Amino acid sequence: MQEARAILMSSTPECPGKDRWLQAEGKQLATQIFLKTLAAVDVRRTMLARVRKEGDRLVFPGSIPAAGGSPGGQDSVPLTSPPRVIAFGKAALQMAQSLHEILGGDIRAGLVVAPTEPAVQIDRFRNVVGGHPYPNAGSLKGGRAALEIVTGLNRDDLVIFLISGGGSALLELPQDPAVTLADMIEFNRLLVTCGLPIEQINVLRKHVSAVKGGRLALRAFPARQLTVFISDVPEALDSVVASGPTMADPSTVDECYSIAQAGGLARELPASLRQHFEERTLEETPKPGDRRFECSHYCRLLSNRDAVEAARAAAGELGLVAEVDGGPWDADYREVARANLAALDELAVRHPGRPVCLVGGGEVTCLVTGPGRGGRNQAFVLYAAGLITGRHRVVLSAGTDGRDGNSPASGAVADGQTLARAQSLGRDPAQDLAASDSYEFFRALADTLETGYTGNNLRDVRLWLDLGC
Repeated sequence: MQEARAILMSSTPECPGKDRWLQAEGKQLATQIFLKTLAAVDVRRTMLARVRKEGDRLVFPGSIPAAGGSPGGQDSVPLTSPPRVIAFGKAALQMAQSLHEILGGDIRAGLVVAPTEPAVQIDRFRNVVGGHPYPNAGSLKGGRAALEIVTGLNRDDLVIFLISGGGSALLELPQDPAVTLADMIEFNRLLVTCGLPIEQINVLRKHVSAVKGGRLALRAFPARQLTVFISDVPEALDSVVASGPTMADPSTVDECYSIAQAGGLARELPASLRQHFEERTLEETPKPGDRRFECSHYCRLLSNRDAVEAARAAAGELGLVAEVDGGPWDADYREVARANLAALDELAVRHPGRPVCLVGGGEVTCLVTGPGRGGRNQAFVLYAAGLITGRHRVVLSAGTDGRDGNSPASGAVADGQTLARAQSLGRDPAQDLAASDSYEFFRALADTLETGYTGNNLRDVRLWLDLGC
């Protein structure tokens, strides 16, 4: 922190240290803000602070009432007998370990479906390694195991679902047994690369799956159910997280057919799935108001808003005037970058000579146009680097899960000299962007962010810095 403050103090309106800052320190400062953000939204710390056992009840924030009403307050479920626990998603291991600690290990049976093996075995939990961004054999194994755990329960039983982003691929089972794993992999590959927003992608996923769109909860009925989830989707779209396996589904099969037709996806689907779309034979998912959800409780543990606010606070602690962007977060990456830059201009004008930081979140859309390595965050930064060329600014965009697209990086950081440095190394920014090869572009500059898997998934964080020069 002292180093960061020293950088800021040396950046007067005349910018005597601008060359040194542009070369390295500005990017280091942005990276420090991002790393502080990840630390602030730690899963274990959050669960231990917000979920607790009080006597024979489990108490948690009542962010989503089971049967309508306004969010807020506290809610609880009775612990008259040890619960069954099913955790899946990128934060599954951390959530399961934390709940195990909260309950003192008093769990009847547990299942964890995560992208990696656990470092330490959790007592009474079975571990399955699922696939991401595409399902694998473990994903289907996990789907079958989850259905088995919740089958044949009664009203005195309690099931706790711990759900986080990435669960759509990690936990899967086709509704139609004729649909193979290879079919599901191709289906998800089309969805991930087509450029559709996540809410539309998950409408399609819900209607071809035996565990999504509320169907896992129906299998658990009439047991009492608690879903604690970490949201990686836009606010007010909680039923989209992991394709909503335990929530009533407001989307319809008609929407599903329309999305597939409008995006030109229907004709590209594997034959086993294409037949359902052409003949309109997909089964409808359970809807809001279905009485089988009356004993279900929901707790939103963390969301992208928490990450964005943590980034704003971190920037403020380091001496920057920080604000949260009020523009679009989930549009085309070029549109969002231009809007962000305009907002940064306005923020800098309001605080002349002061270092400022604009913070954004969400997930931009980015159509895959080539065979390279990268993701929406690195593509965003590569495009944005062209907008700030020669200027005293820094831009960072990274995923809170530690992975961006098909690359090993979580994102990238750039400043006003990035394109000049790249060109001196023989990199063609336009060519790399067209080839979806933003990872190789930033790797050549040593400007990728390599956090490794974080065990969390709160969408993306974007930072724009202007040090008042």
